[in-house]
Amino acid sequence: MQESRELALTRLPLRVDGVELNVSAIHRNETLAPIVFLHGFGSTKEDYADIVRHEALAAHSFLAYDAPGCGETHCADLSAVSIPFLLKTARTVIEHFKLDRFHLVGHSMGGLTALLLAHQYPEQVLSFVDIEGNLAPEDCFLSRQIVQYPEQNAERFFAAFIERTRHMPAYASALYASALHYKVRAGAVPGIFRSMVEMSDSDELIEKFNSLSCPRMFMYGEQNATLSYLNLIRAKGARLAEIPACGHFPMYSNPIAMWTQIAQFVNDTDSNR
Repeated sequence: MQESRELALTRLPLRVDGVELNVSAIHRNETLAPIVFLHGFGSTKEDYADIVRHEALAAHSFLAYDAPGCGETHCADLSAVSIPFLLKTARTVIEHFKLDRFHLVGHSMGGLTALLLAHQYPEQVLSFVDIEGNLAPEDCFLSRQIVQYPEQNAERFFAAFIERTRHMPAYASALYASALHYKVRAGAVPGIFRSMVEMSDSDELIEKFNSLSCPRMFMYGEQNATLSYLNLIRAKGARLAEIPACGHFPMYSNPIAMWTQIAQFVNDTDSNR
């Protein structure tokens, strides 16, 4: 395999809203338009590192990074972390890499952040793959626990959250829960969860998604095929991708199907430009 096909690890000292960050990112420079990946809550940039193993995406540049409070990224003030803060961080990282136009992929928390990014900067987003990103109140099955199980101590809340998640009757729940303590700082959880719930309950997220001018795909696991808005967003032009043997985490339960769908969608977009 050529060295250019492999990923590079970079650390970025940044400041967002006065907060010092040291962002850990992986990236690759190739000939085709870059794909920017935003991971979900409890995940990291490594969810997308296997892009270098998929021939169908070999010619694409890519960028993925650990959000503040997650993975190997250092954040000097965890209480500042929220979806608006993650949106500003995404914008800052993208500007650092001087990416003018790019494909966008976001999962869950990252899908919500990506939706807001695409809505604010539509001229830059070539396509958007939304992997179960929040569009409606029903999507807060994890984040709404900040309301359902009130706890002032962030460490205690997070420990109890992990145990509840471990026993959820869904694909990859136990696997996902097993690494949460290592991938997320407890101090970042309340701000992330509260902002996700507030936006999902009060913002017009489905309208934002449907109004995007770029090609859109919404990916979901077969366990979530009852989401109430699937027919609506399909009627408004979104491609739907149901991943078999999967719940909320296609990158853990069925990564081959996930990458196949992403590659087909991105390459279709490129061929139609």
